[in-house]
Amino acid sequence: MTLARFLATCAKQAIVAPAERQSIKRSIKTLRARLDEYFQGEIAEQIEFGSYTRQTNLPRSLDELSDVDHMVVFANGGVAPQAYLQRLRRFAEHYYSRSELYQSHPTIVLELNHIKFDLVPALRNFLGVLKIPDREDGWRWTSPSSFSRSLEERNAQCDGHLKPAIRLTKVWNAANDYPFASFELENWIVDQSYFMCSELPDYFFSIMRNLPAHSLPAKKHARLRQVQALLAEARRLANSQPQLARAAMSEVLSF
Repeated sequence: MTLARFLATCAKQAIVAPAERQSIKRSIKTLRARLDEYFQGEIAEQIEFGSYTRQTNLPRSLDELSDVDHMVVFANGGVAPQAYLQRLRRFAEHYYSRSELYQSHPTIVLELNHIKFDLVPALRNFLGVLKIPDREDGWRWTSPSSFSRSLEERNAQCDGHLKPAIRLTKVWNAANDYPFASFELENWIVDQSYFMCSELPDYFFSIMRNLPAHSLPAKKHARLRQVQALLAEARRLANSQPQLARAAMSEVLSF
């Protein structure tokens, strides 16, 4: 098996399986119905966003932090973000009393057995622009669909290799105690240049080689340097000793 085929296989294993995705869809449907029932007309709309909608999220078996970002757009404003967060917390306590529930500012995290929801309160202004809580108990403007569009355009420019490369990078990230936050990591990947990349290994090696190690604590910085050395060795052996190259790659991805 070539290194390219091996990485393609790993990237497919990092896709949320149809049965798991169907289970998540059922939970989203139930969540939406319960929110509408609890708030009785106070919600203008509900929006899923984030890596789940971009299909760059990982199965829970590979990423314990895998979640669904669920935006709850309230019809009426006038109070601070914390008030909306408290209302979402009371909703979750009412319907999901046996589930783990906590605030991870600026969201309420609802953790079920098979999926984690990040409940995000939001408001729209008269122009239709969304705002969500920031980390200072204020509001910040957001456009949850803009990054998704950028990713789709970039993935098309990369002949469909960028999304699999993102999933592979996130597999490594999750297996190494999350040196990079998921959204920031995806954002950084989309912004990179991939000159001379043509196959999945090219994109994955380019991403891993250029990760901003300077921003990491010393221990994680050292680990990333070790991984980058392993990847360089895998690439060197890819044609002459593919079995050793795959072994090195397996160590990187913990597959």
